[in-house]
Amino acid sequence: MSTPLGDFVRAKRDSLQPESFGLPDHGRRRAPGLRRTELAMRAGISVEYLTRIEQGRDRNPSPAVLNALADALSLDAGERHHLRYLAKITGGACPGHRPPAPPNRDVRPTVLATLRLLEPGIAFVTNRLGDVLAYTSGFELVMRGTGLLDAETPNLTTYVFTDPRARTFLPDWDQVADEQVFDLWLGPSAETSEWFRATLAPVAGPEFTRRLHRHLPPPQVPLRLRHPDGHEFRWHRERLELPSTDAQELVVLLPADESTAQAVERLRHQSGGILRAVS
Repeated sequence: MSTPLGDFVRAKRDSLQPESFGLPDHGRRRAPGLRRTELAMRAGISVEYLTRIEQGRDRNPSPAVLNALADALSLDAGERHHLRYLAKITGGACPGHRPPAPPNRDVRPTVLATLRLLEPGIAFVTNRLGDVLAYTSGFELVMRGTGLLDAETPNLTTYVFTDPRARTFLPDWDQVADEQVFDLWLGPSAETSEWFRATLAPVAGPEFTRRLHRHLPPPQVPLRLRHPDGHEFRWHRERLELPSTDAQELVVLLPADESTAQAVERLRHQSGGILRAVS
């Protein structure tokens, strides 16, 4: 049975080019990337042990082994953090753990007050599952007519994979889909992520399930949105993590070019300037 940690190590190994490590080419490879023997040698562990990690038969590698794998795979700081997180949730995946449950959706009053200070900017509070918990009138203005906020409890991940309008609204749909699925592994907790994956998988289809075990962090690029009125926006995203007890983040969308800034100004007259908190 595979594990998040094993899936990540295997996916990262497959994504690497052997020549970038100065490894000789001994003919056509049956699979892309590094061979297990090559990665094991670079990490200083046995091929058998690496195989057990990748196949989920060893769920508790030591910190020294994790560091060796991170070095051997040339992980950057973000990927190293993700590797340690996956090791933590993999090691804790045992019988008797708490049953999956939906996350807390309450947003603290001071966070709502911070959103009011950001008016008329485009900002919202979310969690790693994609729940849209609160937002400014600017965010509501930009999302109007897209279908994202139509649900009683809006969720960006559910919208991306189940609403046909998402592929028109999001020109880089594959990029956003990769981001949303990757974020599921980052919280709010292993239990809530498990609950959400089990809830969404039956209705989201293969585009969702085939991404579940990819584990490679998607590139950080501007977010493109194609508004129903014909405007195309490009946004830089500032993601501000709230305290760990909240398991939420404040996301601010900033125009990435002058045409986006001008398009937003043309929409401003429709804004009522009211903060909406989703219960």
